[in-house]
Amino acid sequence: MDRGLYIAASGMLAEQIRQDQIANDLANAATPGYKSDRTAQREFGELLLTNRANGATVGGQSTAVQVDDIETDFSPKPSRETGEPLDFAITGEGFFGIRTAQGVRYTRNGQFTVSPQGLLVTAQGDPVLGRGGRTVRVGADGRVDPRNLEVVRLENARKEGDSLVTGTPAGGAGTGQVRAGALEASGADAARSMVDMIASLRAFEAGQRVIRTIDDTLAKSATQVGSLSG
Repeated sequence: MDRGLYIAASGMLAEQIRQDQIANDLANAATPGYKSDRTAQREFGELLLTNRANGATVGGQSTAVQVDDIETDFSPKPSRETGEPLDFAITGEGFFGIRTAQGVRYTRNGQFTVSPQGLLVTAQGDPVLGRGGRTVRVGADGRVDPRNLEVVRLENARKEGDSLVTGTPAGGAGTGQVRAGALEASGADAARSMVDMIASLRAFEAGQRVIRTIDDTLAKSATQVGSLSG
């Protein structure tokens, strides 16, 4: 019975992690270039149950579940026209390079702006890198030639936050082409995320009911069984 408490609790903890991931997708359903995540769960281990009287196999029982991995879908999404001269979308594979205080990071969010120094920067004020790793200057007409922006191919890409990604440049230019006046759509599907959130909440509530039932049974064992007379 104690094992049942641990199994239910582990399932609830795994669903909490999944709910955080789904909530993050929902919050970024309108963020350009955002890449959605999927949470994979697996059994922590399994016990083989046997009959203690005759040794016959009864069956298996899971000991717990845990989050195995959170995978990010980095596949390119369709872009939409915005008409804004400093909006850029990558059609195909690759990332924009960004110079941050922590070093060079990468992004698919091409919603850029101009700094007081006339440089192309992100919404956080980090310079966007062009060919050769140089900063990009915005022209007097408020535009940037998309051919001046470098597209970088990455290996082992991982999300870091604020639409930024870390990874190892694969060498050579990316396969994507840069479009000016457009933004890549978010990879989060709000409708699917809502369905996943409801399913996760129901699984979490099921774990709560199991724990409540086991707790009630243990309470009865402690208060009633001992009071029974022979």
